[in-house]
Amino acid sequence: MMSTPPARVRAHDLVFEEMLTEAQIRARVEAMGRQIAADYGGKRPVVLSVLNGSFIFTADLMRACPIECEVSFVKVASYAGQSSTGKVRQLLGLDESLRGRHVIIAEDIVDSGFTMQWLLREVRRMEPASLALAVLLLKPEALQVEVSIDYLGFEIPNAFVIGYGLDYDGLGRNLPAIYRKCDG
Repeated sequence: MMSTPPARVRAHDLVFEEMLTEAQIRARVEAMGRQIAADYGGKRPVVLSVLNGSFIFTADLMRACPIECEVSFVKVASYAGQSSTGKVRQLLGLDESLRGRHVIIAEDIVDSGFTMQWLLREVRRMEPASLALAVLLLKPEALQVEVSIDYLGFEIPNAFVIGYGLDYDGLGRNLPAIYRKCDG
C-alpha cells in the first residue's frame, strides 16, 4: 500500500516541493514499457541503465516490459552538486559486447544533452543492431545539443529535481515522487 508522500521535503540545505506524483510516474513508465514491448517483441533488447540516477527507472521500466530483455549498466557523470560540469567522465564501463544487439539506453534525465550525446556516440562505436533512448525526464529549456529521444516520460521545466533515483549530493534518491527545488 502506498503511503502519501509529503508535499515538501528537505535535502541538505534545500527544500523541494512535489512536482510529479508516484502514481503519475508509475502510469507513464508502465505505458513506456508496453510501447517498448510492442516495438521490440522477439528481439531481446539490452537495456543499458545509466547509473546512478536511472536505477529505479530502469527497474520499473523492465518490470513494465513483458518481453525477454537483458540489463547492463554504465556509469557516467557530469554533475557536481546542483549543476552540470559540462565535462563527461566515464566512471564504469561495459563488460560485454553490444555488437549486433538491440540496445535501449535508460536515462533518468536529459538537461543540457552533453552527457547523452557523448554516451550515444560511445555506444554507436560498439556497432549495435539498433540504438534507442528511453528517458524519464527531459528539460527542453536546458538542451544545448540535439538529442533524439525514442521513449519519453515527461517534459519538465528547467528546475533542479530529486526523487525516484535523482539526488542532491546523495540525498533524495529513495523518494517515490519527483520534487523540484523551491525558489527562495
